[in-house]
Amino acid sequence: MTQPQTARFEFDLADEAATNLLAHRIAGFTGAGDLVTLSGDLGAGKTTLARALIRELVGEPQLEVPSPTFTLMQVYDAPKFPIVHADLYRIKSPDELIELGWDEAAEGALLLVEWAERAGNQLPQDRLDVALLLNPQKGDAFRKVVFTGTGTFAARLSRAMSVDALLARSGWSEAKRAFMLGDASTRAYERLKKPDGTKGILMISPKRPDGPPVRYGKPYSQIAHLAEDVIPFFAIQRGLLLEGFSAPDLFAKDATNGLAILEDLGGEGIVDADGPIPERYGAAALALAELHKLDMPKTIDMVPAPYTIPPYDMDALLIEVELILDWYAPHIAKAFPASGARAIFGNLWREALQEIVDGPQTWVLRDYHSPNIIWLPERAGVKKIGMIDFQDCVIGHPAYDVASLLQDARVTVSDALEMKLLGQYLRQRKADDANFDFEAFARSYAIMGAQRATKVLGIFARLDKRDGKPNYLAHIPRVKHYLQKDLAHPALAAIRDWFETNMPSVLAKDEA
Repeated sequence: MTQPQTARFEFDLADEAATNLLAHRIAGFTGAGDLVTLSGDLGAGKTTLARALIRELVGEPQLEVPSPTFTLMQVYDAPKFPIVHADLYRIKSPDELIELGWDEAAEGALLLVEWAERAGNQLPQDRLDVALLLNPQKGDAFRKVVFTGTGTFAARLSRAMSVDALLARSGWSEAKRAFMLGDASTRAYERLKKPDGTKGILMISPKRPDGPPVRYGKPYSQIAHLAEDVIPFFAIQRGLLLEGFSAPDLFAKDATNGLAILEDLGGEGIVDADGPIPERYGAAALALAELHKLDMPKTIDMVPAPYTIPPYDMDALLIEVELILDWYAPHIAKAFPASGARAIFGNLWREALQEIVDGPQTWVLRDYHSPNIIWLPERAGVKKIGMIDFQDCVIGHPAYDVASLLQDARVTVSDALEMKLLGQYLRQRKADDANFDFEAFARSYAIMGAQRATKVLGIFARLDKRDGKPNYLAHIPRVKHYLQKDLAHPALAAIRDWFETNMPSVLAKDEA
């Protein structure tokens, strides 16, 4: 039998205050469904640590937390998930856990178990063990702590310890940490606030694991030129700042473990409860016009090696539109185009996208839309627009980011506002370049808008079916509306006909 992976870290605890801090650290990387076992010497403070952890998770510093030595299990309702605190010292056989209703109590809960060895093989391999060991030579209050992560917890523990190390060496170890709402990616973010009020953002962006090969022996992420690690983020951040745009400053980083402490640009966006704020969307469109007039470099000087921005080439563009066939068609549209229809779909898109590949090229930030744009009213000009989430930047057609902004997948941009903002962008480009071609750009805008909408429909279906994130389905009617508008352009007539024949529901009118 293959032995599970393990990760081991040890450090010292000086006093009870350090125990409370340890509980805070454990709370930061454990949650529902996790198992934390407490082991070590008698009288070393296992129950004290358990009490501190439960109080931390429940949010009540004075909560009564009795030892479960006699009740065996004690259940607490924390705001995010229940906590089961168990003491198995009096268990004589693992079979007794069944009589206790162990499985029912543990479902969806954080399990905190003392004397876990009494459970035998009833406990899963994926767990965190926290051992507290006495060391009388250093004093009665002194403890050594040994963290051991087993199975899937090995990587989680290693990442958590790397975060602690980065915070410590960069002067942020005393900062309060608050988790931020995640996005569709595997990245995680926390807001940091030091005792003196200094703020920052902790970005946790582990290296992207390779998926199965889908074409040319390569995984999807490589063909689509998605960032494999944090190096592209650091490079594009540096490039934007050098050109005078607002990207978050980099306070500290650990590239090996995919970690960074960034400037907190705040939480003011370009939308409110009523939808897009026209002034702010207009400023975001003009920031793109400023970016697109520049001769942006394809390679950025970095240490230890320069970073070359990948091209938004035909292979990348095509594999993205095929997501609608792989995910949206079977799971949402309930359509199953035959191999011949799929081949025609690819050929039609290849023909439409050739002029995009051959057209003007610039930085395509790729996720330039409302969730990733921060409004900075205290700054001037293009600096009012704070840019984040740009690690997947490629060299491609400028129309992509304009469509990404003005056909926002998560916020309804009315047809009238879209045309107004597109006009502002076009007039600024013409003012910067007398040779700028309005008609050619409008054509490219429709093509790239349709390409993006086709891709996004596939991604939202994938997020639901594969990743268990159904919330994105609510945006599908809006994205379909954008796609229908774009497909009305004569340049896309053949692709519209394909949808009419093979996936007519995509063209059905829904309320955006």
